[in-house]
Amino acid sequence: MNLVYDKDNKERVPFEHYLEEYKTKDPLEISARTGFSYFQEEKSFQVFFFGKEYRISFPDYEIRFLGEGYSPLLSLPSARILVIRFLIEGCQAASTGKFLTYREIPWGEVYFRQFQGRCMMRLAYGYGNRLEEFSERMGKMGACPVHASDKGYQFEVFPGFYVQFLLWEGDEEFPPSSQILFSDNFPAAFHAEDLVVVCDIGITTLKAI
Repeated sequence: MNLVYDKDNKERVPFEHYLEEYKTKDPLEISARTGFSYFQEEKSFQVFFFGKEYRISFPDYEIRFLGEGYSPLLSLPSARILVIRFLIEGCQAASTGKFLTYREIPWGEVYFRQFQGRCMMRLAYGYGNRLEEFSERMGKMGACPVHASDKGYQFEVFPGFYVQFLLWEGDEEFPPSSQILFSDNFPAAFHAEDLVVVCDIGITTLKAI
């Protein structure tokens, strides 16, 4: 799959930079570090991303979607960059089962305003008064209910890395509100600004399916 970029698209330069770095890596080292199986005969990784299965070739980074329906990795340049960066520098990490707010992530306080606008407010005002639609769409994403709010769901970004979208319905007195939590292994493999991208992809996927 070749993703087409608009002229001067701001995603193009960083992607091409990461692609060149990806080509220099040892695929067996990538597999050992990330836990993604590498098939030497077909020169591709088995990658799971937002509950969907893909084959990603090495060293060309051609993407083959093995599922049906909407695919964030085929649709969003930001998802394509996030996945190639995880292959380049990410790693498996164990979670204790606890979840963190964005402010509890290292450097989360620095990026919180951006996270609040792009993720928390977008989630709250997009679905805070449409909880049944939210439930239906999260179900299509393969998310599991969590009982920490009026409506809440947990989904898997990469194997072992979980995000919770929590919503409280608005009423005549109070506007809708949201919280987004991350399994406590995220800081081992991602920077705070990466989590803005993770949630942006999640909300865009929620709207698209």
